[in-house]
Amino acid sequence: MSSTCLIRVASHRVRGINLYTMKPFQVSSLLITGAVLVLSMLVGCGPSNGDLKTVDYTPLPGDDWKVSTPIEQGLDPELVEELYQNAAELETLYGLLVIKNGYLVAEDYFNEGAVERKNQLQSITKSYTSALVGIALDQGCLSSVDQKMMEFFPEVAGQLDDPRKEQISIREMLQMRSGYPWEETDPALFEALLSANYLSLIDGFPLTRDPGTEFQYSGLTSHWLGVIVARACDTDLKSFAEEHLFSPLEAELGDDWIKNSDGYYIGLAGMYVTARDMAKLGYLYLNDGQYEGKQVLSPDWIKDSLQRYSEGVNVSGWFPGITSRYGYFHDLGYGYQWWSGKAGDHYFNYASGHGGQLIVLLDDLDMIIVTASDPFWQQHDDQSWTHESAIIELVGKFIRSLPTE
Repeated sequence: MSSTCLIRVASHRVRGINLYTMKPFQVSSLLITGAVLVLSMLVGCGPSNGDLKTVDYTPLPGDDWKVSTPIEQGLDPELVEELYQNAAELETLYGLLVIKNGYLVAEDYFNEGAVERKNQLQSITKSYTSALVGIALDQGCLSSVDQKMMEFFPEVAGQLDDPRKEQISIREMLQMRSGYPWEETDPALFEALLSANYLSLIDGFPLTRDPGTEFQYSGLTSHWLGVIVARACDTDLKSFAEEHLFSPLEAELGDDWIKNSDGYYIGLAGMYVTARDMAKLGYLYLNDGQYEGKQVLSPDWIKDSLQRYSEGVNVSGWFPGITSRYGYFHDLGYGYQWWSGKAGDHYFNYASGHGGQLIVLLDDLDMIIVTASDPFWQQHDDQSWTHESAIIELVGKFIRSLPTE
């Protein structure tokens, strides 16, 4: 029995009774009543940690992360135990990692997951694309985030029906404030997104807001950012990513990342990365762009990327069953292809992908949380959103339970 439960039982004392003045049958009756009361209270206490099925979240062998334990890094192991107990109940979660103070302190894989599995990433790819824009600036391929989108699409620039598109900047694209709509708001737009003929959609998709005025999530905008990097740096996006991002992180990018019909790697989704390597991107952003003594991204880019350019983003109505608080994630904001939010007393930044893929950065705790999951590729229905929500609830509840430091 836990000490907390014992305290709860002991606190329910019977006051005002003197056993020495009671008759024997009264004492017996009192003892029986007390025993029943104690047993009923014990049931209410629920199972203690010792009663629960043991989970093993010990990090697996490997030389790509320094390993430690939660308690050695100042993290309550009971909270971690509960996190992994709950994780084991989820049908579409593939992997769950917790990194604290630069150490991998908890790791486990579920369902189809495995440490070596390169997971197909959904919109977490957007956060990688954002990093590649920052590297292109550092490399001198791009001169400024204020360069106009149409500088890089001359074949389209002279054919635009909407002159506002000439004014869209890379900065506004990064912030999801280009004016292009979220494709899933309209079946025709979503069908066009699935067609993978993306360059023609620069003109074909209508603007539903003036550029720079309002947050609107747009997958195509992220893809066009990737095309801009490829064209500005005279390479393909995968080669550029491998040389300038994955190699410095000692990470691997899977070979299954596909190109669209225009011949460009899809910058909005489709990368293949292990959960451990996903965590390395989080580590990079949590440490001002440095990894193992190498400055992979500039500190200014990290700062700019994790700022909130849109406050109070309301996702109510985006997904079935999701409220504006998005469960335990609330006070949502958006940076350069990175989300931000709050759970409990903790603010955090995070990369997010359909199905419940997450890279969460808790700067105040020096902590990274990674989830890998079923990507539900091209499946955007009640079932997929429900499973995604369950994983977000899992992580949000854990964050909310963490004390401040």
